[in-house]
Amino acid sequence: MAVFSRVGSFLKNAWNKEPVITVSAGIGILSVMLPFISPYTKYTTMCNQATPYTYPVPVRDDGNMPDIPSHPSDKIGPNLDWLKNL
Repeated sequence: MAVFSRVGSFLKNAWNKEPVITVSAGIGILSVMLPFISPYTKYTTMCNQATPYTYPVPVRDDGNMPDIPSHPSDKIGPNLDWLKNL
């Protein structure tokens, strides 16, 4: 409890001498701590992990790409059958 009384007396003394600096230091400390205690940080992280970095882009087939389907609806290429078997 002695620590809290020392912190309290320090804050009281700082507020009496320099209130503007005390408020600016409090805002600075709050701005550093806020991202760690905010619930929006959790949901932002979840959204960023679910968003892919690259998106599929249609490629025109020039006849020399056997692994790329000529039309996006063709069932050639990687499939998700392994997901059904889990």
